[in-house]
Amino acid sequence: MIFPVLKKTDICKFLELAENIPVIDVRSPSEFSYGHIPGAYNIPLFNDRERETVGVIYKKEGRSKAVMKGIELTGPAMHLKLKEAIDIAKNGKLLVHCWRGGMRSEAMAWLFSLGDIETEVLEKGYKAFRNHILTTLAEKRKVMILGGMTGSSKTKILNHLENLGQQVIDLERLANHKGSAFGALGQPPQPSSEHFANLLFNEWKKINCDLPVWLEDESRNIGTVFMPDVFYNNMQEYHSIILLMEIRKRLPRLIEEYSAYPPEMLKGSILKISKRMGGDNARDALNAIDNGDLEKAIEITLKYYDKTYMYGIRRKPARNLIFIETDSDDIDYNAKKVLEAANKITC
Repeated sequence: MIFPVLKKTDICKFLELAENIPVIDVRSPSEFSYGHIPGAYNIPLFNDRERETVGVIYKKEGRSKAVMKGIELTGPAMHLKLKEAIDIAKNGKLLVHCWRGGMRSEAMAWLFSLGDIETEVLEKGYKAFRNHILTTLAEKRKVMILGGMTGSSKTKILNHLENLGQQVIDLERLANHKGSAFGALGQPPQPSSEHFANLLFNEWKKINCDLPVWLEDESRNIGTVFMPDVFYNNMQEYHSIILLMEIRKRLPRLIEEYSAYPPEMLKGSILKISKRMGGDNARDALNAIDNGDLEKAIEITLKYYDKTYMYGIRRKPARNLIFIETDSDDIDYNAKKVLEAANKITC
């Protein structure tokens, strides 16, 4: 038997090839679930239990015994892994990686070669990908931040700007969360902070660096997801356009949105922030929900968020802040006001 020469490639070339060749992540299912290259397929060499078993043997008895146990555990299922790889391969090619680019990816690359699949292995594995994306996300770009108090329809304005041809990255969509204590309502489970960064990188690499990209002003965390530190710190230095809209203009849209949820879910969201709201405010908001007065409950909550948001705004460099007052909740109207302000800024 002639064994193929193992091809290893660096992360930049790997990602370039991944535009047209499927990526196979051979780490365990739990590793993959926690974070992976967006678009990758998971064909694990070991399941979670097998990986733990082999790892314990490696530490206690050495490499050779661990390899033997690994072959014993995976041997019966190797034909299924190869069949899956053949089905996924494009033009007889695959890209493969594990955590560090070592034995797991090399073993699976060899297996795939038995099915006449040409493979390239990511040098230094998923760890190299993570280092690359964090370095890339630390780069400063031409960025415009859209800020405003809760209920100002910032996400809808950004979507409208995107329809007008602007570059937009929707951080809340990537995080599966709308940002406030109510942000998880109606949303799918959130990704890990690690995978959020992977998804963010996938959008960040697509933008035209010669043109501005719009982001929504966010806290360091969006629900349970935390943004990469350097990326978040950079956001604080970019120009921010802050949309000022009084509470009465924001209430109708919020009432319409949250009236679809059961009272107990709304009360659960308020309880999450009850200590920060203050006992009296939290009690009044909960009682308002019990009495069917959603408008009062939302107004009480908005006053808390407004105070918190303005405190955060005052921590940003004043030279980068542009405040826009609006007396309308019309998305098109406010989007045009935001663009007019942005056009006066030299990024």
